[in-house]
Amino acid sequence: MSRLLHPNPGDPVAIALDALAPGDTAGDVTVRDAIPAGHKIAVRGIAAGEPVRKFGHVIGRATRAIGAGEHVHVHNLAFEPQATAQGIARDVPPALPPRDAWFDGYLRDDGRVGTRNFIGILTSVNCSASVARAVERHFTPERLSPFANVDGVAAFTHQSGCGLAHDGQGIANLRRTIAGYARHPNFAGIVLIGLGCEVNQVDPLLSEAGLTPSDSLRVVGIQDTGGTRAAIAAGIAAVEAMLPLANAERRSRMSAAHLTIGMQCGGSDGYSALTANPALGRAADRLVAAGGRVVLSETPEIFGAEDLLLARATNGEVAEKLTERIDWWQDYASQHGADLNNNPSPGNIAGGITTILEKSLGAVAKAGLSPLNAVIDYAAPITAPGLTFMDSPGYDPASATGQIAGGANLVVFTTGRGSVFGSKPAPTIKIASNSALAAHMAEDIDLDCGRLLLGEVTLDQLGDEMFKLILRIASGTPSASEQSGLGGEEFVPWVPGAMF
Repeated sequence: MSRLLHPNPGDPVAIALDALAPGDTAGDVTVRDAIPAGHKIAVRGIAAGEPVRKFGHVIGRATRAIGAGEHVHVHNLAFEPQATAQGIARDVPPALPPRDAWFDGYLRDDGRVGTRNFIGILTSVNCSASVARAVERHFTPERLSPFANVDGVAAFTHQSGCGLAHDGQGIANLRRTIAGYARHPNFAGIVLIGLGCEVNQVDPLLSEAGLTPSDSLRVVGIQDTGGTRAAIAAGIAAVEAMLPLANAERRSRMSAAHLTIGMQCGGSDGYSALTANPALGRAADRLVAAGGRVVLSETPEIFGAEDLLLARATNGEVAEKLTERIDWWQDYASQHGADLNNNPSPGNIAGGITTILEKSLGAVAKAGLSPLNAVIDYAAPITAPGLTFMDSPGYDPASATGQIAGGANLVVFTTGRGSVFGSKPAPTIKIASNSALAAHMAEDIDLDCGRLLLGEVTLDQLGDEMFKLILRIASGTPSASEQSGLGGEEFVPWVPGAMF
């Protein structure tokens, strides 16, 4: 008999834990279609037009009558917008019992605490990208070998900075992102390289962010310096001056209250909402209880499940901001001839996710059970304790870039299909939703949550295991993505708006 998972007995669908063939017996159901592992099977008849529920929540409406034992997916289940339930802040959970937890981090002079010790090269505009990369390439492992406490010299280039409006959301997002990286605790020093004539001028960028040049924040202007080669030389000299200072930094025992975790999911599958995402939610709750911060993002990927967050909003202002952002994204999608149900990718669909409503249920599970204390703009500083929601696209690199700019000093990323995302300066911890993926892409995965489906661990045990892993990697243990050298190309600021 093949295995099914039926978390909510009232749901008309269950999840196949094994690939099913016609004629197989699964639970009390005779299988009528070939059903891949992780996909949905009807456990009773479903009438045409009937709402279909998973985990007790509507994920779509049957487009035709579906018999028990049939595959339930894109061919017979369609997205249908759901009205947000009333009762904002109706279910704010009590604070979790406080707990002590510790890691070894870098205490900066201003009280910020880092999990890594990089020197960063930032760019105001794409026109300075080549200079920044040349400076980065100069610092080979051989040249950095005398500086054992420096994790690396990393350049962060992008495709914007000019050809955009002088004000508005686009340049505001870009400036917040660059400024957020400039003050990030995982950097011991920053070199900011500009061209000179770009829309995103360096002086206003620094001024608006309250940043001033110093020994640990140096500015290089290509036009002012005398051109490409002169700017590369100036950038190299600036980094060389910082290296001894960065190398003098040492880790010390710090409270986990200094950790801020960006939570991401990508390449999700039908198991993500059952294993990796709720396990991350348990770990997030443990960090919140230790005084730390966690940030959930990807606004299009909570669409249809936002009620689960609104119910936990600590006040009406927080709830109103989240609702406003959902409305903005619906309007934004409409302006571009799309709707938010376009979000499930081909990989998501192949993995068993049918609609954005279903995907959103899994995405929200990453947030655990903590109260929602704040909703903030893209790349804005994460200052509230506990759980914050940051507005961002569902595109993982852009979303994670915003979280890191906001202050996330670690990223925890769940995947069911096999994402190879990495990030600097905040390391990414990669979590697999199923054991087959964990084995097949072992060099990219830090933790296998598929063991939950095999009955080897409980969800709480996985949450504890993940929390301990977070503390180890925060203390300097390399994550899988770091060991593979990833993170050099994943800086993607979200810059909406017209290009001129």
